[in-house]
Amino acid sequence: MNLHADVIVVGAGPAGIAAAIAASAKGLQSVVVEAQTPPIDKPCGEGLLPHGVAALRALGIHLNSDIAVPFRGIRFADQDSSACAKFSGGTGFGLRRVRLHQILHERATQAGVSFLWGTRVTNIESNHIIAGGNHIRYEWLVGADGRNSGVRKWANLDSQPFTQKRFGFRRHFQIRPWTDVVEVFWGKSCQIVMTPTGAEEVGIAVFSRNSRLRIDQALPLFPALAGRLRETIRTTKELGDVSSMTRLPAVTRGRVALAGDASGTVDAITGHGLSLSFQQALYLAEAFEQGNLAHYESAHRKIAATPAMMARLMLVMEGNDWIRRRALRLFQNKPGLFSRLLSIHTGELPLSSIGAREIADFGWKLLWA
Repeated sequence: MNLHADVIVVGAGPAGIAAAIAASAKGLQSVVVEAQTPPIDKPCGEGLLPHGVAALRALGIHLNSDIAVPFRGIRFADQDSSACAKFSGGTGFGLRRVRLHQILHERATQAGVSFLWGTRVTNIESNHIIAGGNHIRYEWLVGADGRNSGVRKWANLDSQPFTQKRFGFRRHFQIRPWTDVVEVFWGKSCQIVMTPTGAEEVGIAVFSRNSRLRIDQALPLFPALAGRLRETIRTTKELGDVSSMTRLPAVTRGRVALAGDASGTVDAITGHGLSLSFQQALYLAEAFEQGNLAHYESAHRKIAATPAMMARLMLVMEGNDWIRRRALRLFQNKPGLFSRLLSIHTGELPLSSIGAREIADFGWKLLWA
């Protein structure tokens, strides 16, 4: 069958569906091609930071406490120190990945997006693809097909091998959330992130460089958290995935653009993955409207810069016990500093708001924390 679309999106994860929604809002006919069938799940922290919530709102999706669990900030803790900061300009939300996927799919359908589920792309050319026996012409092609993107390979946009590779595993526990923040527990060789995902449920994710470390093995390293979860019911199976730091020299070529993990990744400990995807969708649609993907290329670099820097800082904490202990002690003793760093992390303050003198002062305080 011969078909035509203004925009073809390969990959129906959150990044791909968001790109299709944003393109449709600009009056472009969008088709999403996905080899899997819904519901589609993927291991992740399942928390949306305030700027991700705002980007979803711009896509026509308004999260509230009826469909997601609000959280007000972030807490970092190890066995000796604890530091908590609240968001200054918004609210985050936690919800199951499959529920978020359903919400995005419903919004896309309302916006007129067409889906080809269970359909594998078998050939890509400069103006059309072959998918499930369909010959589909396009004006713009979006690769949102994940870390091992076939669109990226076809467009010769592949980068160097993955660096800073780590592993994450996630499952859910039946328990009422005990706090209104996302908690990040830091250990010697791993981190556990607790995100409220329901009125009577939390999501637990463990991240480490050890591909064999599972949640049940990691929990004893965090006695307080293990105690809370000891008698709870595990409501989902444990799922795992790779978490990595990758950066591409370019994310566009000709009439092809990459989005989501296909366009580069930051370590999952930042909680930025979904939020970045939704921001990318909005800028990509603007680029389509202008007929100029250079707009997206530039915006992609800008919105990825701070998450990448924060990821590197947190990976330094992860890899050095001495730095981690002193950083957490400093954050506990200087809550205003932790609050400011959180505001930079969530985009509420620009990175430029910290000057060279403050960076030097931070280093000095870290040494003597």
